[in-house]
Amino acid sequence: MPETSKKIPIPKSLTEGKMQTQTETLQVQRKKDKLFIGIPKERTLQENRVALVPTSVATLVSLGHRVVVEKGAGEKSNYSDHNFSEVGAEIAYSPESVFKADVILKVAPPTLEEIELFKPNQILISPLHLPIISEEYIYRLRHKRVIALAMEYIQDESGSFPVVRIMSEMAGISAMLTAADLLTTSQNDKGGGRGVLLGGISGVPPAKVVVLGAGVVAEFATRVAIGLGAEIRIFDNNVSKLMRVQHLVGRQLNTSTLNPIQLEKELVSADVVIGAIHSTTGRTPVIVSEEMVSKMKRGAVIVDVSIDQGGCFETSEVMSHDQPTFIKHDVIHYCVPNIASKVPRTASIAVSNILTSILLKAGNVGSIQGLLSMHHGLRHGVYTYKGALTNEYLGRRFGIKHTDLDLLITSQL
Repeated sequence: MPETSKKIPIPKSLTEGKMQTQTETLQVQRKKDKLFIGIPKERTLQENRVALVPTSVATLVSLGHRVVVEKGAGEKSNYSDHNFSEVGAEIAYSPESVFKADVILKVAPPTLEEIELFKPNQILISPLHLPIISEEYIYRLRHKRVIALAMEYIQDESGSFPVVRIMSEMAGISAMLTAADLLTTSQNDKGGGRGVLLGGISGVPPAKVVVLGAGVVAEFATRVAIGLGAEIRIFDNNVSKLMRVQHLVGRQLNTSTLNPIQLEKELVSADVVIGAIHSTTGRTPVIVSEEMVSKMKRGAVIVDVSIDQGGCFETSEVMSHDQPTFIKHDVIHYCVPNIASKVPRTASIAVSNILTSILLKAGNVGSIQGLLSMHHGLRHGVYTYKGALTNEYLGRRFGIKHTDLDLLITSQL
């Protein structure tokens, strides 16, 4: 006789609620981590700015974030240690104390000695001055597994570069005022300075200014040049940008595409040439050859604002605020990377406003790494990520394999 199968009894409590409306459950948010931010004192390139000003520190501290500022970090921008401590910042008396922070903010690239103080997965946000970046610099950051972001390549939601824009506004104004000063005989101790007033006066024609590029630097340099009464020419291969500058300035300007013949013609007769070409990914292209420079007027002035990204003149060399100029082919060259550092307090406030916005967003998410996965513009600024080089231009320049950042982040989700 076949064996009868046995039924397993199921408690009524497990079946009586089936197919009935269930009680709604709400997602409980995970408690967000607070940011730990370090501001070291700048020691290179005669850098006078500070990454965060006291008002920004006050905002971050009020939300529970921790900010450590190295002693004397804000002095050159006229911010005392007392100003920082009064709004809740901790004052550190050594670089080692500052580099214990999870996020390091700098307005100049870290030195090789400072890189040794980093720890794995630490966040670095600083400029990436291409002319002074070496293969060893990249190797050290990769070896330390630092997540490094270049300020000038960070984009906002509209696709523009906020740090570049605000620095460009100041650079455009400063470049033209600097050029006006260099034209005078006060710079004539080494054979420079034509003794020319930038703006014309009754009976005397004005100086001739050539601007390479039609971006933000060009716009603000043009405003100053026009205000001083100079004669101006603007070159750019993007006709839309040329139209935009004319619209923003509010008057008809002498503009041209970067035609080599026309460019050389204007350079030969120019008193001042402003290099304002910006690259969105790597080095700025060289627009003016050494041969063109050699044909310029004796005592003419070149201000290469693009030197941060390598410079757009073949004769450009990185200089400093202590020794900002040199003369080549009897032409005065002004090639200081951090030109905005001439006005450190204004520049510090401008940079601080942008960085604070990023930090507040990261605080809402829980970390900057969390924000990276959500913010394409922020990812655009990353050039090393946990041991990998993610910038294509740097990979080509130093012969190092680069990896797509999106793939790295996706693989870790």
